[in-house]
Amino acid sequence: MNTRWPGAMLLLAVTLAVAVAACSSVSDAPAASFVGNDGAALYAQACAACHGADLRGTDHGPPFLDAIYRPAHHGDGAFLLAIRGGSRAHHWRFGNMPPIPGLTDEQAAAITRFVREQQRAAGID
Repeated sequence: MNTRWPGAMLLLAVTLAVAVAACSSVSDAPAASFVGNDGAALYAQACAACHGADLRGTDHGPPFLDAIYRPAHHGDGAFLLAIRGGSRAHHWRFGNMPPIPGLTDEQAAAITRFVREQQRAAGID
């Protein structure tokens, strides 16, 4: 039996090992503690670091004040799904969004309402 792996198999094994280690360290991290149901305050705590305090995005995440996030394209349920399970990169090149543990469904809904209010104020319906 030949014990040498072809280079592609070795690369795959190393890549999988790194991915498993990275996922393990993320899942072992304690969930943040979010208090209250004020959408603006929760957004500031849970979302602003990546999506911008002004919802215009950062170097780490896309803007919510963009027509891509209008309700007809990304419904309110998409926000809950992204918070719960993360989101694969599909419109932007920021990489995948990780889940945001520690937010309740009610808090996620409050954040979504806040984002929708800000979108309407910016003319995004």
